[in-house]
Amino acid sequence: MLSLKNGLLGFLFTNSLLFIFISFSSIAFVASASPVYPESPERRAVTSQYDVVIYGNTVAGLAAAVQTKRMKKTVAIVIPGNTLGGLTTSGLGWTDNKKGDSIGGIAREFYAKIYTYYQSKPTWKYETRAAYVAKKVGAQPGIAIDETKKVQWTFEPKASEAIWEKWVKDGKIPVFRNEPIDRSGNGVTMNGTTIVSFTTQSGSVFEGKMFIDASYEGDLLEAAGIPYRIGREARNEFNEPAGGISINLPGKLSTIDPYIEPGNNSSGLIKGIQQVINDTAAVDGQSDPYSLQAYNYRLSFTKTAANRKPFFQPADYNESDYEILLRYIESGYKGPFFTSQLMPNLKTDSNAAGQVSTDLIGGNYNEESNYIEDSYEQRAVSMLAHKLYTQGFLWTLVNSTRVPQSIRTAVNAWGYSKDEFVSNDNWPYEIYVREGRRMNGLYTMSQSDIQQPQTAFANDSIVGLGSYYLDVHQVQRVLVDGKIYDEGHVHIVTTKPFAIPFNSLIPSAEYATNFINPITMSSTHIAYSAIRMEPTYMILGQSAATAAIMAIQQGVSIQDVDRTNLTARLAADKQVLSL
Repeated sequence: MLSLKNGLLGFLFTNSLLFIFISFSSIAFVASASPVYPESPERRAVTSQYDVVIYGNTVAGLAAAVQTKRMKKTVAIVIPGNTLGGLTTSGLGWTDNKKGDSIGGIAREFYAKIYTYYQSKPTWKYETRAAYVAKKVGAQPGIAIDETKKVQWTFEPKASEAIWEKWVKDGKIPVFRNEPIDRSGNGVTMNGTTIVSFTTQSGSVFEGKMFIDASYEGDLLEAAGIPYRIGREARNEFNEPAGGISINLPGKLSTIDPYIEPGNNSSGLIKGIQQVINDTAAVDGQSDPYSLQAYNYRLSFTKTAANRKPFFQPADYNESDYEILLRYIESGYKGPFFTSQLMPNLKTDSNAAGQVSTDLIGGNYNEESNYIEDSYEQRAVSMLAHKLYTQGFLWTLVNSTRVPQSIRTAVNAWGYSKDEFVSNDNWPYEIYVREGRRMNGLYTMSQSDIQQPQTAFANDSIVGLGSYYLDVHQVQRVLVDGKIYDEGHVHIVTTKPFAIPFNSLIPSAEYATNFINPITMSSTHIAYSAIRMEPTYMILGQSAATAAIMAIQQGVSIQDVDRTNLTARLAADKQVLSL
């Protein structure tokens, strides 16, 4: 594993001022973060054995489980929290894919199930299906409801949750909930390069012939001792033009005063600026093996009075924490402050929009911690910081007298959807982990694989297509020559889907011979920004399970699965391998 605190770390944080993360750390347990994975000594430990054991509650894990059952092998899903479906059940209903025809197999079935779900009249409580169709919502893969292809690309979180829960129940797939893996260093038992089992915090032991890490963070990957990287590679490491540290072009924030007392640089920087960079040439394109692109929560908003929960003031709210937002508005920015992609029933999937929004830039790392490497307890502190920041951000927009009345009125028309995340106080179950660990696998995908897609890989199989732009959210805000700049934001339009090779899902045989990894796969930071999408995760989850079962059937290591047979089976199962 790459060291997290070497290279430029000291330089990167020499003058850092942490935004919100530290501000909220003292109140970390005033309200519950979601999810929290405490020790569970009261839970009765179990020992279970399956052909395939999947760790993680994501759509990759669910697709892998469905495929395993179809191939007549035993499977179990072990999840750290309680809710299935990852981000699809935590607010992300705006399908992240630029060409719907690249989605096949079980992923395609999911969107067909969404289509069928919304055929039922009772699912339309706040509008009719006809009214939604008439809006001609243009989702990313195509029209939101495609009557010709019988798929639907937009959906409410509760719809996704209902579909996944029913799919698992109908398939008789065992799910072990609230079983976070033991990350103490003793959580995985190995026999040479074979993973025998992993243990969860309750003491439960899960034995298997094949193991799939389907977590956003890559916690099984870590526990198994398989090498990985975090952060950003240097520009020249993989010859990536967008790689490494990069100061973005000036934006609206570059026009505001960055000091607590305007004009007085000795008064300190306002919150929201992570560091001062005095020599941009010295850091441009350099590696940063520690910092993370911004996380946020995908939120379900509505203007429907009967279903609207007004924005409220969170615990320990302090308007001064949002000085950067207020000055951003005072500089002339009028919005949007979040996206409002229309889901069914007059709701949104709301993401970050603008330079100051629901992304808590710099909130998932500091000098001493990094969300991905953090303990479960430390992650809970970070999740709560993001939650309180976002609630305070929305409260500020509708209540601060420094915000123009027109903006206050427009934002106040929205509120949290009362009928979403009802067991979690109408807050998404999961934070949006846009990027976790990235395995050092047999093949590392890089920027060129996205922008100049390969149609074949030597001695390897293509296991699916991705179809998204290179899209990295800001890593930090920096001060250069007294002006505020975003750093690390990447948005590069691509023109066609790209192929993903099997070798990017598996490690070298010297580390593990029965492990496969459809989410925290082998990729550079830049390439991963196009891969990291829920439809792609489903595609890769199905392919991972197919390969795992074929390894069992052939009596070989995962690295030695017959590639020709793998390609044939994927094609037979309607995976799209080329366009």
